[in-house]
Amino acid sequence: MIGYKITRRFVSSILLVVCISLTGLGFFLLNFFREHTMQKEQDNLILNARIIETTLADKLWRNDSNIIDVTNVIARDTGLRITVLDKTGRVIVDTDKPIENLDNHLLRQEIQQALSSDIGYGTAIRYSDTLHENFMYTAIPVRRNGELIGIIRTATSISVAEAAYAKIKFGILIALLLAIPIAFTLALWLASRQLKPLIHIIRTAKNISNGNLSCRIHLHTGDEFEFLGHALNKLTSTLAKKIREAQTDAQKVSMILEQMDNALMLIDTAGNIHSANRQACRLFPILQDNQPHHCLHVLGNAEFAETIRTLNQSTSMILTYRDYTFEVFLSAFQNNDDAKILAVFHDISVMHELNRRQAEFTGNAAHELATPLTSISGFAELLREDDFSSPVDSRHYADVIFQQAQRMNRLINDLLQLTKLENKTYRNQLPSKIIDCGSILQKAVNALRQKSAEKNQVVTISELADNAKIKAAPDLLEQILRNLIDNAIKYTPEHGTITVACFVRENQVICQIQDTGIGIPQESLSRIFDRFYRVDKARDRKSGGNGIGLALVKFLVELFDGSIEVTSTLGKGSNFKIFFPLIKSTTPT
Repeated sequence: MIGYKITRRFVSSILLVVCISLTGLGFFLLNFFREHTMQKEQDNLILNARIIETTLADKLWRNDSNIIDVTNVIARDTGLRITVLDKTGRVIVDTDKPIENLDNHLLRQEIQQALSSDIGYGTAIRYSDTLHENFMYTAIPVRRNGELIGIIRTATSISVAEAAYAKIKFGILIALLLAIPIAFTLALWLASRQLKPLIHIIRTAKNISNGNLSCRIHLHTGDEFEFLGHALNKLTSTLAKKIREAQTDAQKVSMILEQMDNALMLIDTAGNIHSANRQACRLFPILQDNQPHHCLHVLGNAEFAETIRTLNQSTSMILTYRDYTFEVFLSAFQNNDDAKILAVFHDISVMHELNRRQAEFTGNAAHELATPLTSISGFAELLREDDFSSPVDSRHYADVIFQQAQRMNRLINDLLQLTKLENKTYRNQLPSKIIDCGSILQKAVNALRQKSAEKNQVVTISELADNAKIKAAPDLLEQILRNLIDNAIKYTPEHGTITVACFVRENQVICQIQDTGIGIPQESLSRIFDRFYRVDKARDRKSGGNGIGLALVKFLVELFDGSIEVTSTLGKGSNFKIFFPLIKSTTPT
């Protein structure tokens, strides 16, 4: 029991209280005894001095020589040392020493106090060099008719009182020395009795902290210890239940991660692979039993390793490994004191291959169709200029061939442009700079005014901001706006209205093209930007549409960090809005 710190603190506290209490009590008793004894001696001396004053006052007044004999008799009867002084302090009578050997006592402490004090007496304690003892002196003035005629001083040894004081001090010290072992024994017994439940709680808590959650505290003390034991038992039961639930959830998650088709890795910022699921071990050269010793060099991708090293927020990237293409989702989180990164590899090899083949097909088809279409266009021009027997029909056919050739030629150009824009290297080489969006919009409107005039349409610029600065390629931005305005002209009946605007709202440049045309059905609004999608194929063919224009517009808008949205009411018209980030600096980049 004494081995526990709390027991030692408990015993030490009790011993400290006992020692301080007994020591304080001893000092109080000693001081009380001393003060009481000294006060009693002082009162006795003053009383005797008063009696002697009554006896000797007349003799002192008459300067009677018999005063010496009377004083010696009183001293012999009382055992006191009596000294009689005249008013100048000269010793007249002293019962212990010859007066010839005594100096003037006027300046003695008790004499001065008696003469100056309002209480009518003076006292002092001094050590006697002759008797080697402490003496208590009291002095009272003797007056007759208000005039000082002498001083009577009484004195007695206080050695007896001091001896009694020393005995009491010794007794208290012995009592204190005896009380310490008794208090120590009592403190140990109390500690054992009072701290036994707490020790039981501590031992059980240690077992619980070591993982033995089946341990319980059994106490029947009827006090706070029992309440604490019940609380800890409940806490342990709840903790055990939570741990079982967490283990079950961890097993479920582990099973899901092991069986999932996506590869998963837990990586630190140094590039060490701490954990990987079955799919990751299958796809990459990772041994499942030796994961902590692998690093990202097994993937052979420096860009991926650098991204892991500098990652501070969730992101995604494309990673190519052997014949696989992965979209890797990276998420950083804090694990204890170490930063870890969770990497999920989503295999997009099939999708990537499909996109690649589609782009390749589009490019090949465009190149293959370019030559015959050029020939068709050339022969159509010759046919238009030739004179046949039926000139009207011949010209009509020639016009149709020419129009279709031009339409297919536009299709090829659009497909080729999309193919080039999908190339990252080509996109990075585009000459983007800070331009005035309003002036580009004005230029696009002017280029199409003749076409709108042919249909008796009114093209109005409702607003043209002069501070609409954006970062883009001027020719591609003009292509975006011309495509949208051209579409508005195509799908707006004669005498219709097309309203365009360019304005700045909340750090965004907004270009708006609104028409009073045929409108777009609500079910088609979400698909009009898909490649080759056409709302009404027959009407699109008649108007020359090929299903590529709006897809190209959206691609170019997003290329310049913009977005596009459309609202439309069937039979009333459509409203296209393009949003670009506003560039506040006017310095070209």
